[in-house]
Amino acid sequence: MVGKTTRPWLAGTCFTIAALALLLSLATSAVATTGGAPTAAGSPPPPGSPTGKRASGSPSAGALRLVSATTTPRKSFYYGYRYPKLSFAIASSQAQNDIRVDVVDAAGASVRTFFLNDVAPETETSIRWDGTMSDGRAAPNGRYSFQVSSQAGALAARLATSSEAEAPSLGFDFYAYAFPLLGTHDYGSSGAVFGAGRSGHTHQGHDVMAACGVPVIAARGGRVQYSGYHSAAGNYVVIDGKGTTLDFMYAHFAQPSPLKTGDTVRTAQPIGIVGDTGSATACHLHFEIWTSPGWYEGGSPIDPLPYLQQWDRYS
Repeated sequence: MVGKTTRPWLAGTCFTIAALALLLSLATSAVATTGGAPTAAGSPPPPGSPTGKRASGSPSAGALRLVSATTTPRKSFYYGYRYPKLSFAIASSQAQNDIRVDVVDAAGASVRTFFLNDVAPETETSIRWDGTMSDGRAAPNGRYSFQVSSQAGALAARLATSSEAEAPSLGFDFYAYAFPLLGTHDYGSSGAVFGAGRSGHTHQGHDVMAACGVPVIAARGGRVQYSGYHSAAGNYVVIDGKGTTLDFMYAHFAQPSPLKTGDTVRTAQPIGIVGDTGSATACHLHFEIWTSPGWYEGGSPIDPLPYLQQWDRYS
C-alpha cells in the first residue's frame, strides 16, 4: 500500500474551464428533480422542520379535508440538496386545528412524526423531512409518503372534490446514495475491476467507463477530505461520507474539481467531470470506497462494484 504522503497509484483531451460550465449546465437539468445541488458551491443542507410537540391537554380539530397537497422532489437523497417537502392546506369546520404529519414507509409504518398546533384552514403549511427517523438514524432506501391527520387521529385523506382520481399523491423515493455519473456508462472489462493486476500493485477501485465531459456527482455527501492532483490519479477528490464510516474517492477528472479541501458537499452534488488525466488510457471515472478509519488513514479499500450496481438500478 502506498503511503498517504505519496497518494495512491491508479490505472486507468484536455478540457478548458468551459468544461466546468458544461458540468453545471448538464448537472442542473439532470438533478433538479432529485434533490441534487445545481451548483458547485459547498454548504451544509438546511435543517429539517422541527418535529414540534403534541398539543397540551386534548388536541382539537374540526372535520378535516385536504384541499391541496404537493410533495417535492419525487426522488431525494440523504444529506442531499433538497429534502422531501410537503406543502398542504386543509379545510376544517373550526378556525384552529391540531395536526400531525407522519412520514410512513411502504409498509405504512410511521418513521417520523411532526406535530403542528393551531393550524388555520385554507393556509399553506410546509414540512421538510431531513431523512432521519425518530431514533436519529438515517432512513433506509425505499418508497415513503407523507400522511396528514388530526392529532386526535382523524385522517385527512381527500381533496375537496373527494374524487378518487384527484386524490393527492404524497409519495416519494428516498435513497442514502446516488450513482456518481449523470450519463451513459458501462463497467468496463476485466481490467476495470477491483483487484485487477497493475504494475507493482493491484487496482483499488472500479473504473466506470463514460465519455469525457459526463458530470460526476457525489455518491454520498460529507466533507471534502482532499481535492487535488496526482500523477497517477490525475484530478481527484476524496469525500468523507456523512453519517458513514466510509470514504469515497473519485479520480481522473478532466479539470480540477471546483470543490476544495474542507468544503461541505451534498449527496448528488456535481463535483467534477469525467476525463483521462493522470495515468489513464481512456475517459472514465475511477471510484474507490475505503473503510474506517479512512482513505490512507489506516482503512482498506473494498470492492465498490456491488454498491455501484445497486445505486445504478434506481438512478
